[in-house]
Amino acid sequence: MKTNLAKILSVSGQHGLYRYLAQARGGVIAETLEGGKKTVLDARNRITTLADIAIFTDEGELKLSEVFLALQKALEGKEAPTSKAADAELKALFSKAVPNYDGDRFYVSHMRKIVDWYNELVKYASLDFETEEEQPAEA
Repeated sequence: MKTNLAKILSVSGQHGLYRYLAQARGGVIAETLEGGKKTVLDARNRITTLADIAIFTDEGELKLSEVFLALQKALEGKEAPTSKAADAELKALFSKAVPNYDGDRFYVSHMRKIVDWYNELVKYASLDFETEEEQPAEA
């Protein structure tokens, strides 16, 4: 099953990723990827879809889906190191996967979030992403 990154949510201050289910009055209904626990996220939560996130490179920005695929290739399909890994280990991984990342604007803290998200997608979703043509049109 393909993953639609426009329906995978990151919520500021919350651990893990959420899958968008439906619009609710004053927010959205989502479920955790890990356990499937449903929750309502309201206007106070800062919600970002993974499709809207990119990292800085020397040539511009690189979409998160492309970063995940580059990580998968660099890791040869294995799980990424945890976010608790040493800074040098994370920098080495991203240097291998995305050698042109902008070290002045793409920080180790960003790398930590991305490896957490990568590992969660590998376990509970898929790195086979829907293209924009495959995504159903919103009514």
